[in-house]
Amino acid sequence: MKHIFYFLKQIHAYSGKILYINLFAMIAIGLMEGIGIVLLIPLISMSGIVDMGVEEIPLLSVFGFLDNIPLSMGLPLILGLFVMVVVGQNIVNRQLTVKNAVIQHGFLRHMRLETYGSLLYANWDFFIKQRKSDLINILTAEIARASAGTHSFLQFAASLVFTFIQIGLAFWLSPSITIFVLLCGLILIYFNRKFLKRSLSLGQRNYELGRSYMAGITDQVNGIKDIKSNTLESTRLEWYESITNQMQNEQVEYTRLKSTSQLYYKVASAVLIAAFIYIAVTMFNAQAAQLMLVIIIFSRLWPRVAGIQASMEQIAATIPAFKSVKALQHECSVARELEMGLNQEVSPLGVTDNISCDHVSFRYNKSEPNYALQAINLVIPSDQMTAFVGRSGAGKSTLIDLIMGLNQPEKGEVLIDGIPLSDENLLAWRHSISYVPQDPFLFNASIRENLLLVKPNASEQEMWEALTFSSAAEFVTKLTEGLDSLIGDRGIKLSGGERQRLVLARAILRKPSVLVLDEATSALDTENETKIQEALDSLKGKMTIIVIAHRLSTIRNADQVVVLDEGEVIQKGGFSQLAKEKRSTFSHLLKNQLEATL
Repeated sequence: MKHIFYFLKQIHAYSGKILYINLFAMIAIGLMEGIGIVLLIPLISMSGIVDMGVEEIPLLSVFGFLDNIPLSMGLPLILGLFVMVVVGQNIVNRQLTVKNAVIQHGFLRHMRLETYGSLLYANWDFFIKQRKSDLINILTAEIARASAGTHSFLQFAASLVFTFIQIGLAFWLSPSITIFVLLCGLILIYFNRKFLKRSLSLGQRNYELGRSYMAGITDQVNGIKDIKSNTLESTRLEWYESITNQMQNEQVEYTRLKSTSQLYYKVASAVLIAAFIYIAVTMFNAQAAQLMLVIIIFSRLWPRVAGIQASMEQIAATIPAFKSVKALQHECSVARELEMGLNQEVSPLGVTDNISCDHVSFRYNKSEPNYALQAINLVIPSDQMTAFVGRSGAGKSTLIDLIMGLNQPEKGEVLIDGIPLSDENLLAWRHSISYVPQDPFLFNASIRENLLLVKPNASEQEMWEALTFSSAAEFVTKLTEGLDSLIGDRGIKLSGGERQRLVLARAILRKPSVLVLDEATSALDTENETKIQEALDSLKGKMTIIVIAHRLSTIRNADQVVVLDEGEVIQKGGFSQLAKEKRSTFSHLLKNQLEATL
């Protein structure tokens, strides 16, 4: 039952009083159904087919007044009451069904919003440690599965209310027979606990399989070009056949479990009904009307009891999915970095003097002794270009993440015009930065829509100015639809250089105070690299430009070059100055690149 209470707590936290209104509606439906059953006895008695002994049952004595009413009037009256009760019951049931749908789908939306909002506000370190496919799986499949559990809970509540009302009615009619039947039912429920345990276990296996399925599909769709070019189709298909076979077996196993439990209940119900009729007649000397009412009540009650068991099994099967959603929300809450609201307006935090690092040290895992960055002291002047170079793993991207506030230093501070970067000004600082990654991301939409993402109210003139700055206007004007041209998934209809220039235009359109390029030219040919370099040169003096570069030719005009090695700054200065320093890391990197181009 702890699973039921767990769901009740979560749904109550969302729906509040609506849940109790629905509970009263369930009680009303149960009462009206009970009244409908009770009305059957006087109907049969008045028909004259058989004397049901109505006057011998206290509960039915309320219909004694019918004895003084002619049959021609009494029968229509009872029939009219019966119809009114059934109509009222179904009207309330319709409203209850709609209200339950509102709760279920509203709770589904609530979980989606709560989970996605938690994800958006989690810090960068959280995403570094998570597998993207796991997050997608929880946001899609697991939340939907948890919502199915909500439906099962509402069904469980309705069956439970109906059961209690019918048991109360039966107890009023014949306490001894009712107690006998309830004892048999409790014994049956006790021995069927194993079905709940197996449902919980199946739910956990379904969750793990779903996570593995989503992980594999995500990886394969992202790497479809590698699969095609390396003829890996057959091995990937074998994996797909294997995991879908496991998922099929799990679903069949759950159906087998559910149908087996239902079989036990239906067989048991037939045996128990036969047993208590025999006992009622031979041991309790039940009256005809009394016995008939009890038979009707329990013949209708046993399917409801079986429904309670089925709902509990369904809830148990969805508990792992629900707990995975709540666990993710908790992880995101612990890793939350911003406390502002989603729609809160924040003014950008511009740079007028410099960005500086004061004895900054950082490591990804605090249990390990090695630092990714150690004792970084650095000044990045405003409205100038500063380039970071070094071997792979030197700490360039890590330092950029700290400057952008994606990670926080373990020691030291990052300062903006002498003001420490903290939770209070982090969002304002992010509003002043535009970031261009090595692997440019574009949405499957038009060029216009991709540009307007960063500045929804941008005019067409502003968009063309940004495209001109990034050297992208030339290829956009040649497209048939111009700004309204669709560029495909991740911009697949454009070349690598065109995608990179379009992402740069989007970054410029925001008119940032700081423009960050993380190896933005490493995958470009010489021609496109030159165009990006020209675009950067035209932006110098208008904003602070920070560049991570493997290709040193891109940063020839940088005002400052910072060389990193093993998490430490080992050289600083102008490009020409560092190139003249013989036997230095920078001159070694430059020499290797010159030799590679020959």
